[in-house]
Amino acid sequence: MKIRITPPERINATIQLPASKSISNRALIINALSKGEHQLKNLSDCDDTQVMVRALQAQSGETIDIMAAGTAMRFLTAYFSVTPGDRIITGTERMQQRPIKVLVDALRELGANIDYVANEGFPPLRIQGTTLTKSHITLPGNISSQYISALLMIGPSLENGLNITLTGDIISRPYIDLTLQLMKDFGAKAGWLNEHEIQVEPQPYSPIPYLIESDWSAASYWYEIVSLSEDATVTLPGLFSKSHQGDSKGADYFFILDAMTKYNEKDIIVQKPRKSDLVAEHMTHNFTNQPDLVQTFVVTCALRNVRFRFSGLQSLKIKETDRIAALIKEMRKLGYVLHEAEGSILYWDGERCERSHEAIDTYEDHRMAMAFAPACLVLPDICINNPNVVTKSYPRYWEDLKAAGFTIKEEE
Repeated sequence: MKIRITPPERINATIQLPASKSISNRALIINALSKGEHQLKNLSDCDDTQVMVRALQAQSGETIDIMAAGTAMRFLTAYFSVTPGDRIITGTERMQQRPIKVLVDALRELGANIDYVANEGFPPLRIQGTTLTKSHITLPGNISSQYISALLMIGPSLENGLNITLTGDIISRPYIDLTLQLMKDFGAKAGWLNEHEIQVEPQPYSPIPYLIESDWSAASYWYEIVSLSEDATVTLPGLFSKSHQGDSKGADYFFILDAMTKYNEKDIIVQKPRKSDLVAEHMTHNFTNQPDLVQTFVVTCALRNVRFRFSGLQSLKIKETDRIAALIKEMRKLGYVLHEAEGSILYWDGERCERSHEAIDTYEDHRMAMAFAPACLVLPDICINNPNVVTKSYPRYWEDLKAAGFTIKEEE
C-alpha cells in the first residue's frame, strides 16, 4: 500500500498530539514496580506502548512478542529480571538483529538470570526473574540511553540499590534525566552524584496518580509543516514549556527555520514569524541528545535549501532501520545528495541530482514516514510506501494531516 499526499493552500489547525511514548513507557514500568492500582492518565495509544501494556500483563511461562518495539525490549528485559517468573521475550526479524548484549551483560553482572535463545548478543531472551544483590556496574557513556534507563528504573527494587558509573562521553543525557525525574515523581531517591556517576537508593516506589504529557517528538512534524508552508498556524495542546522531554529543544532549533513558538498555559502555538528573513544558510548541530529529531531536520533543511552538518548520529544505525543509510537513499529520490562521515555524521553541502519521483520507502520506521510526508508542501507528488508504520508512535498522524487540510489518497 502507498499513499499520495497533497497539501492545502493554508493551514490553521489545532492538533491533539499523542501522549509521550518516552514518558508512557517509563511510567508503565515504574508504575508496575510500584505495584500501584492507579491508572496512568493520557497513556499513549501507539504500538510501542500497547505491546508494553500487554507484556506487563503476561503470566510466567508465556512467550512475549514485543514486535518492533526496541524500547519495550530493553525496558522489559530489565523489568522481568527482577520480576518472579520464567519468560521468553522476542520480536520481529529486525528486532532479532538489534544488539542487546551490553544490557544483558550488565544485568548478569548484577545477578540476573538471562539466556540467549538463538544468537549470542541478540533477542530472543529467556529471563528467569530473581533477586539482584549486587549494586555497582560501570558502562560506557556512549551506549543507548535506553540501556541505562532500563537499569535505573529497577534500581529501587534491588536489595542494595544501584550505582552506575558512566565512562567517556555520555550521549542522550536528557533521556537519562527524564528517567530520573519520573523515578523521583514516584518517590524514588535517585540522582547524579557527579558528572559520571548515578546513585539509586534501595527505596521502593510509591504508587501515585500520574498524567502524561503530550509528545514533543510528534510535535516536530508540525514544526516541519509550519517551516515548509507559506502560511501556517498550528496549535498543540498538552505541551509544557518546561518539559523534561529532550526533544522539546526542537522548538528552539526550528526558530532559525521559520517556525516560531508561542507558549500558553495549556498549549503552544507554532507559526511563521512576522519577518521570514531569519532562515539560516547553514545549520550545524550535534544531535546526540535528540536523535529522534534527525530525520525531521534533514528533510526540513534540505527543502529550505539550508546546508547542514549533523553529528552525534551513531545511535541511528541501530534504530528501526539504519536511519543514516535510509536518509541518504530516500533524499536522493527527492533530488538531494547527502553524505555520511565517520559513521556518526550526515551532511548536505548543496549537491543536487535529478529527482526520481519514486515513492518514499519507510523501512518499517515510523519516523521515515512522518518526516517525509510534509515534503509535499515543497515538492509535488509525494508518495509514501507502507504508511501504516506510523502506528508505532503516532497512530492518528494521517487523520491529523487530513484534519489540517491535507488530501491523502490511497494508490496501488
